[in-house]
Amino acid sequence: MTADLFDLPQARPVSRAPAPPVSLAEGAVLLPGLALSDAPALLAAIHAIALITPFSRMETPGGRLMSVAMTACGEYGWCSDRNGYRYTTTSPLTGEPWLPIPDIFVTVVRRATAAAGYPEPPLQSCLINRYEPGARLSLHQDRDEDAPHMPIVSISLGVAAIFLWGGLHRSDPVRRLRLTHGDVVVWGGPSRFVFHGIAPLARSSHPNTGDCRFNLTFRQIRA
Repeated sequence: MTADLFDLPQARPVSRAPAPPVSLAEGAVLLPGLALSDAPALLAAIHAIALITPFSRMETPGGRLMSVAMTACGEYGWCSDRNGYRYTTTSPLTGEPWLPIPDIFVTVVRRATAAAGYPEPPLQSCLINRYEPGARLSLHQDRDEDAPHMPIVSISLGVAAIFLWGGLHRSDPVRRLRLTHGDVVVWGGPSRFVFHGIAPLARSSHPNTGDCRFNLTFRQIRA
């Protein structure tokens, strides 16, 4: 299967212009509204992927269900079960290879990494998270990848969320940053292993996603 699957609408003009970048730390930047003009096409691609590789709430190694529902696309997807956390080349739900990353995803990731000052985009894996009211992602570091020299790109769509941005140690102070529809965060270099997460999603509504938030997170898995 090829990216021709994704017959997507063209981006529509929006009234809110992207705001100036906000430095979070060395190597980390918030790009407010950078993906806003492409949000309709990004959401259409998410829904197309979910029709073939549905969202599911995975089990943690401790036997609990994650509050966030996930799917993926690209060469690798991330999985969790009683055996631990890992990347796979096939969906554990369907047994089929993950779908290719849509062109619109690639376009936005390239724009974001360039704006953040990184020469290469991380395009081996795109994790797609769906947050419903109350869903959260506890503070963690991304250490399952073998390409720590590559940045991570995170795109927010739908209901606003509180992004938890800590330090290189779990005990470091944590900042609470409000991410809204179309915001993008890029972090790498000295900030590649910063602890981060999402506070429990407040009940709210967005005209394009209802009471949900979608998050696209791009990573390079192998050097």
